[in-house]
Amino acid sequence: MITTTLFYFLSALMILSALMVVFSRNPMYSVLYMVLCFFAIAGHFLLLNAQFLAAVHIVVYAGAIMVLFLYTIMLINMNREAEPKTGFFTKLSGVLASGILLLVLVAILKKTETGSSDLHAVRDTQIGLVKTLGMVLYKDFLLPFEIASILFLVAIIGAVVLGKKETGE
Repeated sequence: MITTTLFYFLSALMILSALMVVFSRNPMYSVLYMVLCFFAIAGHFLLLNAQFLAAVHIVVYAGAIMVLFLYTIMLINMNREAEPKTGFFTKLSGVLASGILLLVLVAILKKTETGSSDLHAVRDTQIGLVKTLGMVLYKDFLLPFEIASILFLVAIIGAVVLGKKETGE
């Protein structure tokens, strides 16, 4: 009963904050509403017993990405006079692309099956815990995990080498 109530509360909060992101005139308020939406999504992860995903979602999205959004919004100039004017064909192509995307989404949703599945049959309470994820990651997927870490290390070294300024030597 409490999980159902919490689910509906988090869902309403998420939908309301997502709408406020779109309809808010001030971009700073939009970012704050998006952070609220991210916290509601993390609450849904907690309801699904995925504590690791909730923590990662808060750290990565509500933390790092929203800081980047705020930094970008503060850097750009929000003057209406300096805003470039868009022509009729630009607006028409935007509406056309949005309509095509809507058609594709509707076509995809028509193909999905909405049969009732017994979600309550799976009662493994250890499924979303960090310990379980770590065991699977380090037992079954150790080689791909290590390859990904080496690729990240190479990417970091490449970014440092490319970003390093040339000295007079």
